[in-house]
Amino acid sequence: MDIVKGPEDLHITRHADTVSYEERCRILGQRGIVVWLTGLSGSGKSTLANLVSADLASRKKCAYILDGDNMRHGLCAGLGFSDEDRSENIRRIAEVAALFCDAGIIVIVSVISPRKAMRDDARRIIGDAHFLEIYVKADVAMCVKRDPKGLYGKAGDGEIPDFTGVSSPYEEPEDPGLAVDTAHTTPEEAAKIILDFLIPKVTL
Repeated sequence: MDIVKGPEDLHITRHADTVSYEERCRILGQRGIVVWLTGLSGSGKSTLANLVSADLASRKKCAYILDGDNMRHGLCAGLGFSDEDRSENIRRIAEVAALFCDAGIIVIVSVISPRKAMRDDARRIIGDAHFLEIYVKADVAMCVKRDPKGLYGKAGDGEIPDFTGVSSPYEEPEDPGLAVDTAHTTPEEAAKIILDFLIPKVTL
C-alpha cells in the first residue's frame, strides 16, 4: 500500500507572498470573504448565488461563484457521491475558495455540503474569520415540487444513488451565520437578506 506523504516529507516549502492579504483588499476596496451557501438540491443556492453576485457587481465589488455542479466539470471531475468522495469534493472547493479569498475576492460557494463535518472542514481550511455559512432552507417537499433538474424523481426511482434528501441524509446547520427560508421568500427577497448581512462584512 502506498503511503501518502505530507509536504514536509517531500521537501516542499511554503513561500510567503510579499503582497499581503490586507494590501490586496485595499487595492480592491473590499474584504475577501467566503459566502458558503449550503442546502438541499433545489433549495435555491445557485439562483441566490447569481443574484448576489450580480448585485455585488453593480456595487463595483469583485465576486466569483464556485458552483458545485460547475466544479464537478473540472477540478472535481471523477469524484462520485460516496461520503469519501463528497468530503474530497468539499476539500477541493474549500482550498480554491481560500485562495480566492486571500486574493481579496468575495467568493460565493454554492454546494450542498450535506454533512456538518464537511462544512467544519471547509471552515477550518478557509479560516473562521473569513467563512460565512448561510443555510438556504427549503424542505424536501418544496425541493421535490420545484425539482428543476428532475433529480428527485430519478432518485426516487433508484436511478440516482446516494442522493441527498432521498437516499442520503442532509444535516441541517445547527448555528449558521444566516438562514434564509426560500420556501417563504422570493429569490429577490432572499438575496436582499443575504446582501444586507454581507455588505457590512466586506466593506472597508
